[in-house]
Amino acid sequence: MIRTVVLDIGETLTRDDRYWGAWADWLDVPRHTLSALVGAVVVDGRDNADALRLLRPGIDINAEYAAREAAGRGERLDETDLYEDVRPALSALRADGVRVVVAGNQSRRAGELLRALALPADLVVTSGDWKVSKPALEFFEKVLAVSGSPAAETLYVGDHPANDIHPARAAGLRTAHIRRGPWGHWWADDPEVRTAADWSINSLTDLPSLINP
Repeated sequence: MIRTVVLDIGETLTRDDRYWGAWADWLDVPRHTLSALVGAVVVDGRDNADALRLLRPGIDINAEYAAREAAGRGERLDETDLYEDVRPALSALRADGVRVVVAGNQSRRAGELLRALALPADLVVTSGDWKVSKPALEFFEKVLAVSGSPAAETLYVGDHPANDIHPARAAGLRTAHIRRGPWGHWWADDPEVRTAADWSINSLTDLPSLINP
C-alpha cells in the first residue's frame, strides 16, 4: 500500500523549455545550441548544469543566477509550464486518500512560484528550501520526514535515474520512473533503471491505478 506519493519537479511536473531557453538568452547563445548540449550531458549521464559549463567553462552558476534575478530576468513559472496531466493526477491521488508531496531540485524562488499555483498537493518544497539537493541521502531523509508514511509506503516519482530513482531506492523508498523529458526518454529502457524502479510510467495519470489497484 502506497500512502504518500512524492514527485520530482523538472520534467516530472513542469516542462524545462522556459528554464533552458532563459539560460540560453542570458548567455547570448542560440537556444538550439544549449538544447543540444543538454542532450549531450543526458546521454553521458552527467549533471544537467554541465551543459552551462560547456558553454562557459568556469562559470559561477549561483552568481549568474543572482545576476539574472537582479536584472529582472530571473525564474518564471506559471500554469503553462505544467504538464497537462499534473492537476488531474494529483487530484485523483488525493481523492484516493494519498498524501501528495512535491519535492525537487529547484531554487527557493521556484518553490515560491510553484506554491503560488495552488497545486493539489499537501506540501511543495524544494532543495533551495531545504538547503540540500538530490542525490544526497539527506534530501531523501527530509522527504521521509515530511512523508508521514514509512519508506516502504512512500513512492518517489521522477525522470532522472541518478537524482531520483537510484538514491530514492537506496533510501528505502518505492520508485516510479516517468518516461518524460530528455532524461526520462533516454534512460527509460536502461536495464538498471528498470530494475531500480518499482514502476515505469508514461503519464502521471497512470499512478492511481498502479499503486493501489
